Amino acid sequence: MKKLLLVALLVAVVVAATGLWLAFWPNTPAYEGERGVRLPTRSFDAAADSLEAAGLLASRGSFELFATLTGWDQQVKPGHYRFESGASNWALMDKIRKGLRDPITLTIPPGTRPGRMARVLRNQLGTDSTAVVEALRDTAFAESLGTDVAHLHGRLLAETFEVYWTDDAREALRRIHNRYERFWTEEREAKARALGLSPDEVLTLASIVEWEARHPEERPRIAGVYLNRLLGRTAAGRMRLQADPTVQYALMETDGGPMRRLLRVDYRFPHPYNTYLIDGLPPGPITNPSESSVDAVLDNEAHDYLFFVAEPGGDGRHRFSRTATEHSQAADEWSRWLSEQVRLRRARERAERDSLARLQAPGTTR
Repeated sequence: MKKLLLVALLVAVVVAATGLWLAFWPNTPAYEGERGVRLPTRSFDAAADSLEAAGLLASRGSFELFATLTGWDQQVKPGHYRFESGASNWALMDKIRKGLRDPITLTIPPGTRPGRMARVLRNQLGTDSTAVVEALRDTAFAESLGTDVAHLHGRLLAETFEVYWTDDAREALRRIHNRYERFWTEEREAKARALGLSPDEVLTLASIVEWEARHPEERPRIAGVYLNRLLGRTAAGRMRLQADPTVQYALMETDGGPMRRLLRVDYRFPHPYNTYLIDGLPPGPITNPSESSVDAVLDNEAHDYLFFVAEPGGDGRHRFSRTATEHSQAADEWSRWLSEQVRLRRARERAERDSLARLQAPGTTR
């Protein structure tokens, strides 16, 4: 009898030890930091496949056995999960069955129009791009965020966010939009009021500055030019913004084509965003600005410049002028430089064609 009890006790100890080992012994390979995995469905087999492919399972067999014995294989929650090296089967499955998802990093670049925003969310989150575009055009959805469709895409400020992989298009957009609301501190709102502008008007002007400025240090100066025109801060009084990016936006929104060099006729293109034809700001932002462009408007450079044009050299810098005469001279210099670049490019292309023709001529030694 004592031997039977001893055997039973020994068996119990072995079973308990095996269970503890199965549950709590580390079952991930050695690696630094964390590794992430995306589980797209509630299928346990698919989850095991994903964990194994992500290099998170030292022993798939023990993982499957533990999940089956506990019944947790029926409780998989889709999502993105991260695990440190040394995680046990218990730690792996407990997190997955409870749906304790980890956020992923989503980066929204500046200068992102609705179509590109949809591609960004598709590429980084797997979100249906059509659903993103539809949400950005949905009046009711925009109203639920306290705005309208003309301003919504501009409020999705260029930034890096933490979102959840299983978020649908609208939930992802809500999370991104929350950053805009946090951005507007009392100090920034006070600066906007001092300019006589609403936050959305600041945003619209910042979107033009974002499109214009290739060098961050020029943003406050460019913002100052537009504010001089908009608010009449010089002796010239109020002027139309005459911002080329708004013409580009109008053309791209109308024909769906890419950005191109503007022609004289384009400046007469009838469109509510063409600031060569309308007074004041366009109806909404033309892109999503970076936070630094918004701050460039709020902390704009005080000066009496009214014009600017690209400098020869092609590095994206601008020459600023106070009078139309100065601006005309600078614009002519830019135009001559640009024409020379076109001439040189065509000469190079012609030389390359002539060289290729000689090589292909009959009897040519190669």
